[in-house]
Amino acid sequence: MTQSPLRIGIIGAGGIGNVHMDTFKKISEAEVVAVTDTYLPLAQQRAEEHGIPTVHEGPQQLLEDSSLDAVVICVPNQFHAGLAIEALKQGKHVLLEKPMAINIADARAILDAKHSSGKVLMVAHQMRFNGLSRAIKGMIDDGKLGRVYNAKTGWWRKKGIPGWGSWFTRKDMAGGGPLIDIGVHMLDLSLYLMGNPRPVSVFGTTYAEFGPQRKGVGNWGTPNWDGYYDVEDLATAMIKMDNGATLTLEVSWAAHSAGISEDPFIHLMGTEGGASYAGSNGTYVTHNEEGVVEEGIVPLEGEEDRILLTRHFLECVASGNEPISSALTGFTNNRILDAIYESSRTGSEVKLNWN
Repeated sequence: MTQSPLRIGIIGAGGIGNVHMDTFKKISEAEVVAVTDTYLPLAQQRAEEHGIPTVHEGPQQLLEDSSLDAVVICVPNQFHAGLAIEALKQGKHVLLEKPMAINIADARAILDAKHSSGKVLMVAHQMRFNGLSRAIKGMIDDGKLGRVYNAKTGWWRKKGIPGWGSWFTRKDMAGGGPLIDIGVHMLDLSLYLMGNPRPVSVFGTTYAEFGPQRKGVGNWGTPNWDGYYDVEDLATAMIKMDNGATLTLEVSWAAHSAGISEDPFIHLMGTEGGASYAGSNGTYVTHNEEGVVEEGIVPLEGEEDRILLTRHFLECVASGNEPISSALTGFTNNRILDAIYESSRTGSEVKLNWN
């Protein structure tokens, strides 16, 4: 017998919610059958565009819909925990947009709820699934880089502050600026490529030089010039791991610097070789068995990252396996983010106790 498609509800019909709707239409194993948004006309518009049969008046009504198997949560960061926890209590599997939570307390609450529910919760870190990331991960898993002992990662936008004055630039709603917005992508992917070592200490600094002056505004999100800006526009940090490895992170929404690329990057240094990820291009250097240095271009692997991410979520729901971007990895990311903000506030290194 052919298994019925998984029935999906989407909370949040904005930009990223629309991306998920487009993606599910390309996959036969699931179908989006319900949508909601705080601005109901947008949800109704998306339902018409994508052929979604049900528009719920609000998130609670969608979460109480017993016909749904899973939900995708695409809302401002401050609402992640409440909706994810309620979804798990309602017996739904959850695909949750990044960051997992606005802070470590909310991340812990989500992690506890996930463990109690027995359901799948996956954080939607699509960068793990792009062709370059998968190719580099394959090289690492094959031992071509040896032990990765140092990495440098970042993402500098010269002019990329999203939705000035909206929830993006409000600490109470977003939790922070570029660190929690784009920095979490680079942190997550770097830790994954490094083999998910446990972070033990963090030293970091954040700056807000251009955002408060309304400089560096980008074209993502809708500005609210009656709003305000109380988050950073640049963050830098060093993270030490329990295996002795180190990770340096630098991210900015408004990097007023010449000669920089605006592509996300990761440079990995291993005991047998190294690899670099820069935008859609990758290079590597390794030592073969005779000790001869080999250099080359990392070969890209096929299928679209969002398709692979969604298929992985569906496979985990079917099998009960933990996703590669699990609730625990989301919790670890949030713990590091909080430690960077705390280190910047105190001017001191923050030790992470995992007992």
